[in-house]
Amino acid sequence: MPEASPAAQIVLVRQGRFRLDSQGRRMTVEPTVGYLHRPGWEMRFAHPAGGDVCTSITFIGDALTAGLDAARSPAVHVDARLELAHRLLLRTGADPDFAAVEAVLDLLLLALREQSQDVPSPGRQDLADHAREAILSGEPDCADLVTLARRLKTSPSHLSRTFRHHVGMPLSRYRNRVRVSRALTRMDQGETNLAALAAGLGFSDQAHLTRVMRDELGHTPGRVRALLASGGTAAGGPR
Repeated sequence: MPEASPAAQIVLVRQGRFRLDSQGRRMTVEPTVGYLHRPGWEMRFAHPAGGDVCTSITFIGDALTAGLDAARSPAVHVDARLELAHRLLLRTGADPDFAAVEAVLDLLLLALREQSQDVPSPGRQDLADHAREAILSGEPDCADLVTLARRLKTSPSHLSRTFRHHVGMPLSRYRNRVRVSRALTRMDQGETNLAALAAGLGFSDQAHLTRVMRDELGHTPGRVRALLASGGTAAGGPR
């Protein structure tokens, strides 16, 4: 049965993934892609990969919902800074401070403004979806563009162009974004061995993990670990 919402909501994923049909689009929702649920939009869900853990943020009042008016698509691209701000907000407890809430809201509205004009054209959306699913599933033959393209029976250049058009970033960037998301999950769960974390996520070494996390998030793994341990805000430049 389709689900509807009486108020505007944005849903962010902490763990897992699922499929969503809304506004004529089918999308996979996971930690790098949340979704917007506006009043009147019907949503259909499927969970072929099992359960998930999500946070639903409800926008009430014109001052907040005005920032959602330009959104034409249910997809919300979640960068690493937004994911970390989301995790830190959840660690503040039942009475989060203003800074944590404002950080999440500012990042959400910025994400919506940046994608308000980015409406994918019809065509090979399924090719981008298959590539995303291969990366999310950790398929052994998706470690590089050539082998992934061969698996999907297309050319590397066509796959690269199609993926960038429909997902809004290069395949290499998306793969790194997924790995950073998994690193955040492991660190949020208490992982402290960064060398083992890097190896388990497919990085060449701990220095590679550090470079990618700094590029995606603006913080080193050590700084992220300290933030998660203290429940502090993600404000400030690279550390």
